[in-house]
Amino acid sequence: MSDPHDLEAGPDPATVAASAPEAPAENPVYAVGIGPGNPEYLTPRGERAIREADVVVGFETVVDFVREKTDAELLSCGYADEADALETFARRVGDGADGTAVLMGDPNHSGYQFVGKVQAAVDRTVRVVPGISSLQMAASRARTPMEETTFVTLHKSGDVAPNLQRLRDAVGDRHLLVLPRPYDWMPGDVAADLLDAGASRSRDALVLERLTHDDEEVTRSTLGELGTHAGGTKPEDTPFSDLSVLAVRAD
Repeated sequence: MSDPHDLEAGPDPATVAASAPEAPAENPVYAVGIGPGNPEYLTPRGERAIREADVVVGFETVVDFVREKTDAELLSCGYADEADALETFARRVGDGADGTAVLMGDPNHSGYQFVGKVQAAVDRTVRVVPGISSLQMAASRARTPMEETTFVTLHKSGDVAPNLQRLRDAVGDRHLLVLPRPYDWMPGDVAADLLDAGASRSRDALVLERLTHDDEEVTRSTLGELGTHAGGTKPEDTPFSDLSVLAVRAD
């Protein structure tokens, strides 16, 4: 089986997920957004899809949030064994099991690569059950209306240059909401890139961490201050967690 990180081996899974509208199905496989990690933000429809599943697949940190809500067989994975977990999931679904894939937040905001991998693995229609995302929570905390905001996710495999260009084009004119990528494109790195593109050092920026959790934290700063934290590829190279959203306010 090919390396799941190797996007050169085929189309980006997100492209597969977005290639066509969902087809009607009586017995679909579900892809459920579980919210930002606080169980109070899991929707009743998403919880039912998890509770009624025979087998649940997802990254280990996501599966851990829902393991008390189901008696299903749990297939947790990381990037290294993602392909094996999906192969097992597809085999169970092919044998008639009801399957649910779980993703942090809302699959429409940062999970299309995983949705595409599930869709490519199974022979049944995949139905997305949207969830509350950290992006929506960040927009509320930063008071950046979505219709006046440019959103970019860097939390994906592959080239992010086009995504960064969208931010450069919009900074100052529109609010920005960014899901960073641990740990090479964290808030400091994005801030430095925007400064290189000519953004004002004094522009208001907020880093919103672990939203809805008991240890939620909001750091109010400027692009200039955030830019001092650029560089590095390890957790110790940044003061911010991997559960962060960057908000940059417009004029």
